[in-house]
Amino acid sequence: MPEGHTIHRVAEDQTRDFVGQTLQVSSPQGRFKSGATTLNGRQLIGIDAHGKHLLYDWDGKMLHIHLGLYGKFRPHKSPPPEPRGQVRLRVIGETTAFDVNGPTACELLSRAKVKALRSRLGVDPLRHDADPDKAWERISRSRSPIGTLLMNQTVIAGVGNVYRSEVLHLLNIHPERKGHTLARDDFDTMWTLIVDLLKIGKRYNRIIIADPQDIGKPRIRMNGSERLLVYKKEFCSRCGGPIQTWKLAARNVFACPMCQHTE
Repeated sequence: MPEGHTIHRVAEDQTRDFVGQTLQVSSPQGRFKSGATTLNGRQLIGIDAHGKHLLYDWDGKMLHIHLGLYGKFRPHKSPPPEPRGQVRLRVIGETTAFDVNGPTACELLSRAKVKALRSRLGVDPLRHDADPDKAWERISRSRSPIGTLLMNQTVIAGVGNVYRSEVLHLLNIHPERKGHTLARDDFDTMWTLIVDLLKIGKRYNRIIIADPQDIGKPRIRMNGSERLLVYKKEFCSRCGGPIQTWKLAARNVFACPMCQHTE
């Protein structure tokens, strides 16, 4: 599932390419035919990202897209080629176009439902209006593992499985450590790190955790095996010990039992 940096990058790129234009909208697959008909020929006013959710303001009509595990955006030049696969939504602008394949949600929402969606989501580290105190309030009172809390989109919106494992590894915090055992300084350090890493991810359009000085090359030149430190790794990059993996919040988490502590 795309994490928050990807969604914010999509919002930024599509704002540049489509906002202010009157767009052609269709549903080649047919599952969003009614919604596409409503949006077709309208001007796109703005795009907003919150966590893993995208909200499009089509001159008062609100489109919500959540890619989920299998959804994907496919950008094209305009006019686009023939649809490939099950294209739920196709949007055609003056010089560019995009398809959406396999999203979990592609739906028109009323303003009230948009407000309800936002109210369910936690703070988004990439938003200018993010209030980390709200996340701290939830985490500091919870007996759930911090590895579970970081995957809970009602606590922090946009952090997914890769960032969870990598952030906790960098901070030497075991994923099973209870949220309420973290000190405020621990949380503040974690929040700052999450913000910084998501910004890097958005800039380069990929998750990059490793320090360029440690790798000996700039981030843009790192290959896939060099960008991450613990996720899907066999051995710890610090101590050389074996990495453990197990299910936590329905996804495989990765941690070094030697470096990451439960207390």
